[in-house]
Amino acid sequence: MHCPFCRHPDSRVVDSRTTDDGTAIRRRRQCPECSRRFTTVETASLMVIKRSGVTEPFSRTKVITGVRKACQGRPVTEDALAQLGQRVEEQLRATGSAELTTHDVGLAILGPLRDLDLVAYLRFASVYQAFDSLEDFEAAVEELRERPPAKEEEDGAGTGEAESPAPATAAG
Repeated sequence: MHCPFCRHPDSRVVDSRTTDDGTAIRRRRQCPECSRRFTTVETASLMVIKRSGVTEPFSRTKVITGVRKACQGRPVTEDALAQLGQRVEEQLRATGSAELTTHDVGLAILGPLRDLDLVAYLRFASVYQAFDSLEDFEAAVEELRERPPAKEEEDGAGTGEAESPAPATAAG
C-alpha cells in the first residue's frame, strides 16, 4: 500500500477492525517514511455479470431499488428493505463465487421477498421468471397456497387466517 502523502511503497498496519455489517475491514496504517497515518477499507469483491456481458460490482442499493419497485403500494418499511438487501448479499457471498449473473441475483432475491410480502414477490417473480400468461401467475399463486412463507404459517397457526386475506376493494 503506497502512502497517499509521500508515495512510499510500504506502510504498517496499526489497527484493524471490521465494519458494522462485517463485510469490510477498516485498517489504520502508518507510513515508515513520513510517519503520517491514513485509513484503508478492504472488501471482498463480488462481481455481477449482466445479460450484455458487462461485469460490474454487486450493489446492495440496486437490489433494494428493484425490490422497492415491486413493493410499491405495499406495507413494507425501508428497514425491511435494508434487511432484505443484507440477506441477499450474505446469501450470494455464501455461495463462494466471485462472479454471479444478474439472474442468480434475481433468484437470490425471491426467497427473502417471498417471506416479506407475497404480492411484491409475485410482481418480482413475474419479471425474473418471465411469466408469459395468466397460467404462469395461476401456477405461482397455487404454489404459494401449497407452501406459504414461514411467517404466515406461524401467524395463521393452521386456522386458515393467513390464507384468506380480506377482499380487496376497487378504488375509483
